Amino acid sequence: MQLIYWREFSYEPREHSATAAVCNGNTNVGFIHCRIAARRSDRLQDLEARITGTGGKALSIIADVSDEAQVEALVNQTHAKFGRVDILINNAGVMLLGLINGADTEDWRRMINLNVLGLMYATHKVLPLMKAQSVGHIVNISSVAGRVANAGSGVYNASKWAVGAFSEALRKEVYQNNIRVTIIEPGLVATELPQHITDSAAKEQAKNFYGSVKNLLSEDIANAIVYAVTQPSHVNVNEILIRPTEQER
Repeated sequence: MQLIYWREFSYEPREHSATAAVCNGNTNVGFIHCRIAARRSDRLQDLEARITGTGGKALSIIADVSDEAQVEALVNQTHAKFGRVDILINNAGVMLLGLINGADTEDWRRMINLNVLGLMYATHKVLPLMKAQSVGHIVNISSVAGRVANAGSGVYNASKWAVGAFSEALRKEVYQNNIRVTIIEPGLVATELPQHITDSAAKEQAKNFYGSVKNLLSEDIANAIVYAVTQPSHVNVNEILIRPTEQER
């Protein structure tokens, strides 16, 4: 199951507080700064309590974002509660690395269903709302893997390349509706992603790679998201590529 977290905060334009929809998966990117990410229900409840405790408004929903019907239901529920959805952050994803030859193709389906279709479903469901509002911002969290392909990560690369292509095509379709689109492509981030790799050799290789540099932190990616969504309304930050200083590829 994927956790969906919704919160309100102020952004440009300043006429109203913005309702942000955050589709999150197995990592904690954005946990500190945006209070937007959680994988387990205890984390989600903690975040909701922290927001409501400071006077904010929050609605938490547990859903599988690779299930189109569940995505539609959660978007409808959010819109019914808050009356609008201004920002969508697509952060749900898995990284199941391994060689193509001999791979468990179920890993492929999981990555495509979540990394690609889940993102597309959420975008598809919020677009009519954003068009009706004549304002919106969609932030898609991709990866350096959407720019640099390597042996052992072919299908993960393919899923992230798809996010990049989809984001740019989407931008060209909706810019005249005052809807902004941003893709954020992090390098190595200290999250739980490598722990879910099912191929033992690939998991060990990833462990060594992550351990070879000082990783980015959740706050670093959250800062990038906040930077993009708080720009003046005439500014659309299309892409942010962010790597650890020590990461070569």
